[in-house]
Amino acid sequence: KFTRSLPVAVLGTVAASLLVSLTIVPFLASRILPRTESEHGNRFLQAVNTGIHRFYQPVLHWGLTHPRRAMIAATALIISGFGLVPLIGSSLFPPAETPYFLVQVTASEGTAIPGTDRAVQAVEAALKDEADVAAVMSNVGRGNPQIFYNQRNFDQRSNIGEVLVVLKQWDEGSPALVERLRARLAADPNAQYVVKIFQNGPPIDAPIQVRIVGPELPVLKRLAGEVEQVMRAVPGTRDVRNAVAVDQPRLNLGLDNDKASLLGVAPGAPRRALRLALAGENAGRFRDVEGDSYNVVVRLPLAERHDVRVLDDIYVPGSRGAVPLREIAAPFLDSAPPRINRDRQSRIVYVDAQIAEGFLTAKVNKAVVEAIQKVKLPEGYRFDIGGEAETAARSFGGLGPIIALAVFGILAVLVIEFGRFRETLVVAGVIPLGLFGGLVALFLTGNSLSYTAVIGFVALIGIEIKNSLLLVDFTTQLRAAGRPLRDAIEEAGEVRFLPVLLTSVTAIGGLLPLALSGSGLYGPLAWVIIGGLVSSTLLSRVVTPVMYLLIVRGKPAETTVQPD
Repeated sequence: KFTRSLPVAVLGTVAASLLVSLTIVPFLASRILPRTESEHGNRFLQAVNTGIHRFYQPVLHWGLTHPRRAMIAATALIISGFGLVPLIGSSLFPPAETPYFLVQVTASEGTAIPGTDRAVQAVEAALKDEADVAAVMSNVGRGNPQIFYNQRNFDQRSNIGEVLVVLKQWDEGSPALVERLRARLAADPNAQYVVKIFQNGPPIDAPIQVRIVGPELPVLKRLAGEVEQVMRAVPGTRDVRNAVAVDQPRLNLGLDNDKASLLGVAPGAPRRALRLALAGENAGRFRDVEGDSYNVVVRLPLAERHDVRVLDDIYVPGSRGAVPLREIAAPFLDSAPPRINRDRQSRIVYVDAQIAEGFLTAKVNKAVVEAIQKVKLPEGYRFDIGGEAETAARSFGGLGPIIALAVFGILAVLVIEFGRFRETLVVAGVIPLGLFGGLVALFLTGNSLSYTAVIGFVALIGIEIKNSLLLVDFTTQLRAAGRPLRDAIEEAGEVRFLPVLLTSVTAIGGLLPLALSGSGLYGPLAWVIIGGLVSSTLLSRVVTPVMYLLIVRGKPAETTVQPD
């Protein structure tokens, strides 16, 4: 869903270009191009063809003379390119690099609004001396309204707050500003601060997330504490959060159920009466003169709401009349987890973390998964990995069958075109050459193997096969006309070099603005296609003819029969 517009746009553009090339271009060529043009083209094309004949023809001749050496060298080069994959790393989507970021503030459980407000003001004070900060917007007791397309926060608690920091622009010094802010806030013991840089892609709570599933809350809390300690020790993690690390203070009624039954108090009646007195219940709605409606809530006076002595004034209905709450309850303070999450009737506890600057999410997540294996799980408990790893598995898992279907569709078209598998194999053999260039481009530009980079590889395969098809089809035509195999390969390679070169240069020129724009989302896609076109254009001019020679050698050519 996130990138659906991209393939739709490409399909529409390719279909339109095919229509134009078959209709409008021939018409314009017949009207505009001069009829007395030299068959070798203008001076520029003649210079290019001379260069091709001077430099390319000897290299191709050597490759065809020593085909096995050429294939071994190309194979070693491709394998070395795939060896860069562990160094490149993988990620779901790159950072958005928007000129704003978010600071999430979480005070201790039970902190009132004024205490949380002081923690939020500490963030504002830490940003006062930063010249690149254009504006600061804060919310206390709830999250900010939706600002980025994949970030929403509907949580409302007295101990949370959010600060949106707007910069004049996101540039090379912005990451340093974020790190300075993190260092200042780390020294504040009044709250936990998470500085969050917006990411492209589907919404996720945190890049690293471990879900602990099991039946008993005390065991889940113990396991969450062990996972938190292990996660903090993994290099590359920061802002580790354990949702059940600190219990929330609460007032336990200490209800004596036996005594309540003797006095005729129905089960649940004390809790209903207490909720009515303290939290209140809706008794109706009030509409003002402007037409706005408001709930009418009945409860005890607000000024005495938080006084424990108000419990002495609460009465519970019984079979023999009203019963004072103090007769059947002995309130005392205790604690409990701030929230209990469930999934399919199983209790779940979350422990998550952010990624430190300079680390790849995939590598850190792998280290976290290996580290938590040391935590011994009782029977009936398990770890589930969430965060970016789960989203990436879901995204790439759906992309795999689509890529396979596209590749097999292309191969089917090639088999129909040539009628044999040999030429199809030669055409498809160009694919690894482009993958090599794409990986090298990602490595040199510092980009990871992200979702958009994978889409770039898919698009690259189509362009590569089109270029290789020009060479193989022309070679097959020359052989069908009676040319010897070696001569047909050399002539086709030299004649088709210029169309392939011009096609690749045009595509690279169109992608360069996108690659150099610094776009974190589509930059990797552009660099993959550019690097793949450079490598496939240069390498396939030798590798594809050599493959054709090795695979087709000794096989008879289909001759063209001239009619009488």
